Amino acid sequence: MFRWVGVLLTAAVMSAFAVLLLTGDYIREGPVLVTLSETHGIHRGDVGIVAFWTLGMIGLLIAALSRPSRTRDADRR
Repeated sequence: MFRWVGVLLTAAVMSAFAVLLLTGDYIREGPVLVTLSETHGIHRGDVGIVAFWTLGMIGLLIAALSRPSRTRDADRR
């Protein structure tokens, strides 16, 4: 249960940062690849943000689904 709370919290924080980066203006956003409206579009820099967000989510999924090693007290001695 505690692991899933940590995973969900981390996913929420990563998603919030990704949204802030995608909606903000920054120096190296690059040229517009796809125009969504007159004032909005998908920039070259947005592709990297989404790619790193996706890798982070895959890492979280792997961490959440992996089983912790269960060692006995006798094995540690």
